[in-house]
Order: sequence, then C-alpha cells, then structure tokens
Amino acid sequence: QVQLMESGGGSVKTGGSLTLSCIVSGYIFDHCGMAWYRQTTNTERERVAYLSVEGATVYPDSVKGRFTINHDKSKNILFLQMNSLEVNDTGVYTCAAQGRKLNPFGSTCSWDYWGQGTQVTVSS
Repeated sequence: QVQLMESGGGSVKTGGSLTLSCIVSGYIFDHCGMAWYRQTTNTERERVAYLSVEGATVYPDSVKGRFTINHDKSKNILFLQMNSLEVNDTGVYTCAAQGRKLNPFGSTCSWDYWGQGTQVTVSS
C-alpha cells in the first residue's frame, strides 16, 4: 500500500523559507515522476514542482528560482525547499506520485498517489 505523508507546513512571514517533507512508503521512485501541488480556496490545484526519475525538474514561472524539489533516495523522502515566500504561496501543499501501468505498447504514468496535504500560510 502506497502512503505519502507530508510535514513541514506552518506560518511564515513574506520573504521567509520553509522546507516540506513527504515520507513515501510502499512506492519505489524508479519509473514515473513525483511532484508537489498546491491549492488555495480560490484556485484550482496547481503543480508547483515536478521531479522525474532522471532528475529533471519543472517549475511554473510563479515559483521558479524560489522552490526546489528533490528526493532522498536512501530515505525515500520527497522535499520541497521554498524560499522568498510570498503571500500568494499560501495554500495546502500536497505531494503526489505517479503510478506506472503497463500496456501492450509500453507503459503510462498517472497521478495515482496523493498525500493528505500540509498547510502553508504566508503573511505580510
């Protein structure tokens, strides 16, 4: 059974930093990607960081240069380092992992596994 458990959220002033952790169990990061998503009360869920198994990262412009995603393979923990936090970064942050499904043509990856989320509040 795959379980993702986030921690590290909290309240911080603008310009501050937080590091989120996602402890992963029952899942091997060896084929498909992992990511961090964020959702506020007024917006749809937004992916703020993506990490491929090859180590490639993707960030939206809104967090590029401020957020960093990485994975500790030995402990199977996904991290999100957030610097220079802004009020607009406020939201519930959730880690997610893609499951792999085989088919006659190869395989596909889909966002099958989600954590419960951790609240991040940035105030001025």
